[in-house]
Amino acid sequence: MGFERRSLPEQISGLWQLAFDLRWTWQPAVREVFRRLDYPLWRLTSHNPVRMLHLMTDQRLMQAARDPAIVALYDAAISGLSRAVSAKGSWWPATYPGLPNRPIAYFSAEFALHQSLPIYAGGLGVLAGDHCKEGSDLGIPLVGIGFMYPQGYFHQSITSEGQQEEQYEHLQWDHAPVEPAVTKEGKPCNLSVVLRDRVVHFTVWCVRLGRVKIYLLDTSVQENAPADRELSARLYGGDRESRLQQEILLGVGGVRVLRALGYQPMVWHLNEGHTAFVALERIRELLDLGESFDAALERVRRSTIFTTHTPVAAGHDAFPVDLVESCLAGCWGAVESHRDEFMGIGCYDNGAGPLFNMTALAIRSTSATNAVSQLHGRVTFDMWAKIWPNVPARECPLKTVTNGVHVPTWIAPDMARLFERHLGIDWEEHHDAVEFWERISTVPDEDLWTVREALRSYLIAFIRERARELWTHKQVTAARVVAAGTLLDPAALTIGFARRFTEYKRPELIFYDPDRLARILTAFRRPVQIVFAGKAHPADHQGKHHLKNIFGRAVDPVFGGRIAFVEDYDLHVAHFLVQGCDVWLNTPRKPYEASGTSGMKASINGALHLSTGDGWWAEGYTGSNGWLIDGGVAGDDPAAVDPADAEALYRLLEEEVVPTFYDRNANRIPVRWLQKVREAIRTTMPRFSARRMVKQYAEWMYAPGFSVEPRH
Repeated sequence: MGFERRSLPEQISGLWQLAFDLRWTWQPAVREVFRRLDYPLWRLTSHNPVRMLHLMTDQRLMQAARDPAIVALYDAAISGLSRAVSAKGSWWPATYPGLPNRPIAYFSAEFALHQSLPIYAGGLGVLAGDHCKEGSDLGIPLVGIGFMYPQGYFHQSITSEGQQEEQYEHLQWDHAPVEPAVTKEGKPCNLSVVLRDRVVHFTVWCVRLGRVKIYLLDTSVQENAPADRELSARLYGGDRESRLQQEILLGVGGVRVLRALGYQPMVWHLNEGHTAFVALERIRELLDLGESFDAALERVRRSTIFTTHTPVAAGHDAFPVDLVESCLAGCWGAVESHRDEFMGIGCYDNGAGPLFNMTALAIRSTSATNAVSQLHGRVTFDMWAKIWPNVPARECPLKTVTNGVHVPTWIAPDMARLFERHLGIDWEEHHDAVEFWERISTVPDEDLWTVREALRSYLIAFIRERARELWTHKQVTAARVVAAGTLLDPAALTIGFARRFTEYKRPELIFYDPDRLARILTAFRRPVQIVFAGKAHPADHQGKHHLKNIFGRAVDPVFGGRIAFVEDYDLHVAHFLVQGCDVWLNTPRKPYEASGTSGMKASINGALHLSTGDGWWAEGYTGSNGWLIDGGVAGDDPAAVDPADAEALYRLLEEEVVPTFYDRNANRIPVRWLQKVREAIRTTMPRFSARRMVKQYAEWMYAPGFSVEPRH
């Protein structure tokens, strides 16, 4: 792998510094520097400045260095980055001025930061990425630990029969915003963990996010056997034992990374159960210092918190006890003499017999566990009640911190400029203040509608261009081009459904009565269109079946080309969808959606949420900021619930959604619709932002942890 950086003209020599700090993903002023450098190349590289700098001609770089406007933008961006990294004047140091200068270690199996770094699969990674970005904005001393997946998650393509095909491609290292991590001695960070009876080596990569750094473990090194090089090759790949070994590597190896890099975290935040082996390595460290097992466990508990995201018992990783003991054979160290006690922390029977359960390990080795929505909190308490026997719900250590989205990342530039004009250029500083958003009522209908129409037109243009590329470069069938959205109407009411394709999300619910849906979509002068996107897990055959069926609907002439499926859903596609759709459709079975954040992203951009009362929408719906799908049938029998929910969905579309959208005044503006758009922004922006979320973590779970663990 070569990581040489070309020399740049002196006037803009810091462009590499800007490109390798992913703060540019949410800073328009920094993105504008690269847009102005070479806009066609900016688009060609899918907004990847690292790749841009490798591809730009010397002539163009010299021209840019002589352009006063570009140099002025560049100088401002460099100054802004310097201020951001220092964190002076930001929220955390101002709010907690007396705390030790020690970090919060944030462990997660995936981080979604930008499409140029495909180390994410879905919502968990997006949440982790948004958490870290907001930590940087608030000046919180956060350091992330995860995996560098050289093959990432799969790219999706759809055959002419609607079959999902998965392709993995190796990361182009020279074009990725990652750098080799170095130890406090200035040497490459190369470490190892013993799995079973063999040493597994790994190297470490660094990703910069302003104030925050994320360190990524990578076993693709020459010292390893081929099978071990594959351990961190793909996100959620391999068999059960490989998954277990990945999680040992993340937890045990992640702690060792932080020590090698000179970090002494004050608080350890475990994002989902994949990370729970952090406890084993930290207990081992303390035993080596002479602590008793009980004292070490208690000390680890007091300084560790855990976030659980999974409302389904089968979704929590659990492994046979003997397999865990075997894989941990080389990791025990001083914990060896307390093996039974440690294994007991993770042992749990959730109905499938006693197994070593990663969530049980995380709950029992931390001082605070939090769910990610109010409804998920109730589900989580019921699911894990045996861990808190005889504890009333009001006294349970389980907390709830509802998820949020990083507003600067997800807000459309056109919408941000609208807010600047009418709410002030500093609107972003106040975006988590509930009272501030009362001012959204002052935005004129004409201006708000102009932006909403523009965002829809951008989405349709993007979809059509993708369809054109399929036709031009892949020579797909005409039907495949139709399914890709080439017949979509930029003026029609556009509904978006974009998420992982799996059974509980009911992606086909809207097709329960296809004839009725066809009448809704093709109504004269009131057309409706639906854009689908999302991947099914490679092993989820039922999810793939749903996807194939929806593709079949997209090519069915009865729907008039008003259904599209956009393949290879990623962060780039997601931005267009959450910003450009008029309605965001979500149809999960209750209570299987822990939180969901895509609807939050849509709502802050003025798209109206149309969802069952699950996850965040159970607490976010006000009666006037979107619509609630409720068929009135309780229980978990699909044969009863699905028909009722489908009927409720059709009725909402026919009687409320479509008529409200097409009810226009003399100036062709949908006044009633825009009232709901304002209400969606007003109620969602402050309550479901990552700023509110991370501040809650800081106040409830981070700052208290800074007073409980003396340094060792």
